[in-house]
Amino acid sequence: MKHILVIDDSPTIRVSVEFTIKKLGYQIRQAENGKDALEKIAEIQKAGDDIALCICDVNMPVMDGITFIREFRKTDKFTPVLVLTTESENEKVSAGREAGASGWIIKPFQPAELLKIVEKFIR
Repeated sequence: MKHILVIDDSPTIRVSVEFTIKKLGYQIRQAENGKDALEKIAEIQKAGDDIALCICDVNMPVMDGITFIREFRKTDKFTPVLVLTTESENEKVSAGREAGASGWIIKPFQPAELLKIVEKFIR
């Protein structure tokens, strides 16, 4: 089974992202920060499943999105990580790309746009 992991400290954002993409038929898991996400990824992989995509915020307590991406990339170079954030400054985008982000969406997002981007990354 393939999973999409939604990583955001806002429960409202996690739920709205899940609601938007669940029609794609993937198992959706939620994490509230980067550390929580790494633990969930370990659980998913231990169960013999795969991560199809991570959708990750940048500004979160405990472990921010850029740090999460760096840590995740140490063990997984290929799974797409889509950054969903209010941050649009070039230096944040550059830091995300350097860490290994695959794409960048600015909040608030349009559900149709998010769906289209997610579909592009998980083909």
